[in-house]
This record gives sequence, C-alpha cells and structure tokens, in this order.
Amino acid sequence: MIELSPGQGLVQIGELLLALVLSACIGLERGLRNKSAGLRTHTLVGVGAALFMLVSKYGFAHVPGDNVAFDPSRVAAQIVTGIGFIGGGLIFVRRDAVRGLTTAAVVWLTAAVGMAAAGGLWVLAVAVTAGHFLVVYGLSGLAARLPLDRFRRPDQSRVRLVYHDGKGALRRALMECTGRGFVVSEVAVERQYLPDDSDLGRDERRAREKEDDQGPRGNAVVSLVLEGTGSVPDLTAALSELPDLVGVTVGAAPEDDQA
Repeated sequence: MIELSPGQGLVQIGELLLALVLSACIGLERGLRNKSAGLRTHTLVGVGAALFMLVSKYGFAHVPGDNVAFDPSRVAAQIVTGIGFIGGGLIFVRRDAVRGLTTAAVVWLTAAVGMAAAGGLWVLAVAVTAGHFLVVYGLSGLAARLPLDRFRRPDQSRVRLVYHDGKGALRRALMECTGRGFVVSEVAVERQYLPDDSDLGRDERRAREKEDDQGPRGNAVVSLVLEGTGSVPDLTAALSELPDLVGVTVGAAPEDDQA
C-alpha cells in the first residue's frame, strides 16, 4: 500500500475545493461585468494560491539532513509578489485614463482568499469573499445615492466645428458654449482649407484675400473640449443654428480615471 506524505489528505482536498468555490464566485461576478479577468482567471488564481500555500506548509517536511534549516513561509510570501505580475498585466493606460485597477485588486484579493482557505482559515476566507460582494454591490449603490456631484469633475465633451473662416462664427460659437454653462478647456485647430485656392501659393492667397471684402475664403475646422454640467444635445442644436457654421460633431473626450 502506498503511504502518502503528510498534507495529502481529505482535509487538504477540502481546503482546495473551498478555495475553488470561493474564487469561482468572485470570478463569476467579474465575468458578469465583462471584465478582462473573469471566471476562469479568478478560479485558477484562487486554486493556484491555495496549492502554493499547501506546498509551503507540507512540501518540505521530508527535507533530508538534520542541519538543514528552511522557512516554510517563504513560498507563501512569494505568492503576493507573483500575483503582482498578473495584476500589472490587467492595468493599462488609455490617453490619461487608468483602467483595470479594480480588476487587478480583485485578483489580488482572490489569491488571498485561496491562501486563507488552504491555511485552514476558512472562516476568514468566507468572510472576505462576502466582503468582496458587499464592496462591489453595496458601496456602488451607496455612492450612487450620496450627493457627490459637487465634488466630481465636470463631464467632458469634444465638439468639432466646421465654419466659414473670417466671419466671426467661432467667436459666436464660444459665446454660446460659455453662455450655456460650459468651460472651454482645450481648443485645437485641426486644419484650414480654401477650396477655390488650393493650388495657389501663400503670397497669391494673401493677395486674393485682400481683394475679397468678406475676408479669408474657405472653411476652418476647430476641435473644442468642453467641461460643464449643461446639456450637450441642447448646445449642439443651438450651435447648428448659428450663421456661417457648416457642421457640428460631438465626440468622446479624454476620459478620467476608471478602474
């Protein structure tokens, strides 16, 4: 009959199963929210951390030599360091927005749950799993009910304007934006083109502009980044009615920090 070494009994299998169930519950919640790390990732992280914990506890019981000294907690300590590589891969920056922080933190928490389950601290493992759902669902609902609007940064919108240059259209558009409670945080001239003078040189264009009593001929394209609590659809409708404004397009502005 094969004699099993310590640490390979029903108790350890039960601890692994507990880690699997708890981490799968966390991963299911992440998967339902369409996060980059879902059910399989969190389950594997939790079970893997639990197995490393068991190896740290029982895997060096038969190290030969009376003078051999080892620290069984070193393997468990490296789990925290190793899980950081997975978390780092989930965090990315898009423009100025940092995404994936919450998912990376949940992966880190899942590893801790697996370690607690394998360490025999099943009450703590279950309590932390319940705390995860409390934070994700409870605090999100609480934050939605708190009057935090005064502390939040105003929403940003990018408005692209195409207008007849030299006729005051941009000035009227900026006055319309500020009059409706928006602050212009960025102005970028994308291009300026003269359809009738596209083949002329700079000096020839200037000469033709002097001959034209209406000022420079052609259209200009300007991109505005607006901040404010006003209605963007109402602003778009008002800008569309301004004279000498050829087109108005609303796009996505750079987003703030989102996990």
